[in-house]
Amino acid sequence: MSAKLGDASVSSLPEGGKSRRVYLQLLDGITRGTYANGAILPGEQKLAALLDVSRVTLRRALDALEGEGLIDRRAGVGTRVRATAERPSMAADFTTLMPQVVQMGHETTARLISFSYSLPPAAVADAMKISRTTNVQAAVRLRLIEGQPFSHLTTYVPEDIAQNYSESELATTPLFSLLERSGVEVETADQSVSATLASPEVAGHLGLSVGAPLLMLDRVVRDANGRGVEYLAALYRPDMFKLEMTLSRVGAGDARHWEPVVKPGRPEAAE
Repeated sequence: MSAKLGDASVSSLPEGGKSRRVYLQLLDGITRGTYANGAILPGEQKLAALLDVSRVTLRRALDALEGEGLIDRRAGVGTRVRATAERPSMAADFTTLMPQVVQMGHETTARLISFSYSLPPAAVADAMKISRTTNVQAAVRLRLIEGQPFSHLTTYVPEDIAQNYSESELATTPLFSLLERSGVEVETADQSVSATLASPEVAGHLGLSVGAPLLMLDRVVRDANGRGVEYLAALYRPDMFKLEMTLSRVGAGDARHWEPVVKPGRPEAAE
């Protein structure tokens, strides 16, 4: 029985670096619509030549895509991209991401995976500017839209703040709302966006193949004293979440350049 993208049972990337590269190239083409639903892919010989790999390498990649229900291979017909139901998605303007993500927290649901108190990872403690011997409340949650998981969230909050809310409250209430209720006055936040690949555990939660590409967002939220009050490591499915930005051409002569258009919004932080 094949497992469709988003099912609880997921397949792994094909063996071999070249096969994995081809798999990700074709997956990207399918999710972006380069290969439209119902379209017939080029024949194996032509496709292998286009991707500069052997047919054996190509077939490993196609096997993985077929196992996920993304293509259908039939003798005499060819390889057809399978028509899949359109998945719900979220988008956020990068320049006003903080307030939009708060709204996202109210428009989506969360599922609490784990909740515990422990010492923070060294990198987290250093980023938050807290002692490595300071206990933190660590939680892992999934955020879902229309019942489908689109983000995997890991948060760290100092114990003296986190003790003001319960495990059940974290499962039902956006974290930033809980921080505000605890008397935290957020002043600034440092945020970075990059990309990574899904680990087996994360892939299972998000319904993806092991090694599938993910959008990664790390954020440290600070109070007026510069102390970190929250560390967020968020992983998003790129087929269900995207960051957008409007740019404006400013300046004159050689100094003319692009700048983001900052839209008004309340400087809040959540996930």
